[in-house]
Amino acid sequence: MYAVIMTGGKQYSVKVGDSIFVEKLGAEADSEVTFDKVLAVGEEGAVKVGAPVVEGASVVGKVVKNGKGKKLNIITYRPKKGSMVRKGHRQPYTKVEITAING
Repeated sequence: MYAVIMTGGKQYSVKVGDSIFVEKLGAEADSEVTFDKVLAVGEEGAVKVGAPVVEGASVVGKVVKNGKGKKLNIITYRPKKGSMVRKGHRQPYTKVEITAING
């Protein structure tokens, strides 16, 4: 069984046992999180597609850890001006392991 969920403005296709990296959630490590925005739920030969979400469907996951991604270097350079700005950014994430798909 698989499901398509939406969180953080992105869509993820998940199965039970998958680990996904999503935008940072306000949950501590080792806690459970429920995704209610389920766009589709399917098995072999039977697929339920919501308009826009499937009623009564949910996906339960366990928060493994919260962290930050790799550092991105942003460089703004202005030719012939002697000006350069260097910035860094690390996007926060939450790693979630999918434990159950209901619906």
